[in-house]
Amino acid sequence: MKLIGKLEIKSSEKISKFLNEEHVGRVASIDANGFPQIIPMNFVFANNSIYMHSFPRGEKIENIIKNNKVGFEVDRELEFLPSYFSHPTDASQADTLYISVVIKGIGTLIEDDSEKALALNALMEKYQPEGHYEKIQDNDLVLDEVAIIKVIPQQMKGKYKIGQQLPPESRIILAKKILQRNSENALKTIKTMGFEITSDGLKMVEDPVW
Repeated sequence: MKLIGKLEIKSSEKISKFLNEEHVGRVASIDANGFPQIIPMNFVFANNSIYMHSFPRGEKIENIIKNNKVGFEVDRELEFLPSYFSHPTDASQADTLYISVVIKGIGTLIEDDSEKALALNALMEKYQPEGHYEKIQDNDLVLDEVAIIKVIPQQMKGKYKIGQQLPPESRIILAKKILQRNSENALKTIKTMGFEITSDGLKMVEDPVW
């Protein structure tokens, strides 16, 4: 139980920031036969809700109309930690550094054109921050051609493992091993863990406790 507590993201600001840095989330609904349907979606987190745009017809739309209890999940794999980081031969020691957010909520289809426009503009701002488009107005005809799914969280939990569960000296050893392995995400992982590379080696600049 103590480890689970150390892996929980307690900062709502960190959860919000993480959600709007990620480009793909997965929405889960229940189909007509009682099976979960999981669909990857572009999304934005705004007004404490998840917004997604969709074609106006389809299975997920029908699912939400019949049963508005949905799930939503976002995750980021930071770094795979090979087993030999901990033991020369024991494969069970392999691990992963990650961040994830899981939401249980109420799914609705937005009918109000003002809220539809708000959601679509927020999506554009997230995915096309360089601009070069005209903002959608609440009287635009395009609003009739798209569905906006809104998930209002009833429960939102974040988990992360970036070395915060380890004592400082073990964090440094792990960071050095990640740098030595030199995966394509190694430098980004080191930064997320709270380290920077200096002329004197690795230096912790931020305690990675969220």
